[in-house]
Amino acid sequence: MKISKQARRDGKALLNTCKVRGVLDEARVRQTVGAVIAQKPRGYVGILSHFQRLVKLDIERRSARIESAAQLSDSLAASVKANLTARYGQGLNVTFAVNKELIGGLRVKVGSDVFDGSVKARLAELESSF
Repeated sequence: MKISKQARRDGKALLNTCKVRGVLDEARVRQTVGAVIAQKPRGYVGILSHFQRLVKLDIERRSARIESAAQLSDSLAASVKANLTARYGQGLNVTFAVNKELIGGLRVKVGSDVFDGSVKARLAELESSF
């Protein structure tokens, strides 16, 4: 389904109204969707589909996954979380996971950004250079 430029603009405007201090508010999103469905403006299906896409992208952008070869200490986990919050802003959902395949180091994924400081990645890079 092709979405018109006006529907894209309207969807983006709806997204901006759902943000509180730069962070998406779930209650506002629900209210906004309910209001659009109740009003049924011209092209509302396109507006809502673009709005849904933008909400998904914002949720992904606000999600961080940190993988390490071993369980991180509380102080190191807090330090990593503080650094990510300083870089990406408040409202970041951080999850920690253990991945034995990394051998050592960390792999951090925030939205589409990936920071790979693992031993496995360095070994793969060294292997490809030969």
